Amino acid sequence: MGAADERPGCAVLEAIRQARVVAILRATDPTHLVATARLVAGGGLRVVELPLTTPGALASIEELARDPDLVLGAGTVLSSEDAESAVGAGARFLVTPTVEPDVMEAALRHSVPVILGAFTPTEVLEAHRLGASAVKVFPASVGGPSYLRALRDPLPGVPLVPTGGVAIEDAPSYLAAGALAVGMGGPLLGDALAGGDRSALRARVARLVELIEGAA
Repeated sequence: MGAADERPGCAVLEAIRQARVVAILRATDPTHLVATARLVAGGGLRVVELPLTTPGALASIEELARDPDLVLGAGTVLSSEDAESAVGAGARFLVTPTVEPDVMEAALRHSVPVILGAFTPTEVLEAHRLGASAVKVFPASVGGPSYLRALRDPLPGVPLVPTGGVAIEDAPSYLAAGALAVGMGGPLLGDALAGGDRSALRARVARLVELIEGAA
């Protein structure tokens, strides 16, 4: 991984590499957020991202940060103030949808790893040069696994996390194309965060775990 080995949060990045999935719990209401995070982690997906666009996200991060079974991150971090608040609540990594130098600077002050969002090769390289521990390729579904592979070939030292429209059945293809992990929200969570079928969520988690364990 080259220079990324010397960046903040190597232990967190290794946890993401081993998990191969970042479960993204974005909701319009925080009522079911904590319970759903624990259900997902109990099913084997220990790396969880709570986007700050969810009402009450910081309070949920603070509560879940005490859970040793979770590797907890904050998503949709768009400013240094967001970064400071998320780190203060206990987030162990930060995720942005775009290249955000201010977020990167704030995170570096706290030695917290950041997955900066990017799409084009120029953006991916810029994010990496700013100090991102990995780069979120977003929205991944626009190009699919073939686009990820095309990015990976000239930039082999940049850990990539495709996110946005990644279907459960497509996860192995992204991993085979060289992804460090995949970020997955709606296709995995379904209606669980709105109080929906938790048995169906358990089944989707189990299916995803089965697929990534069999992936190259």
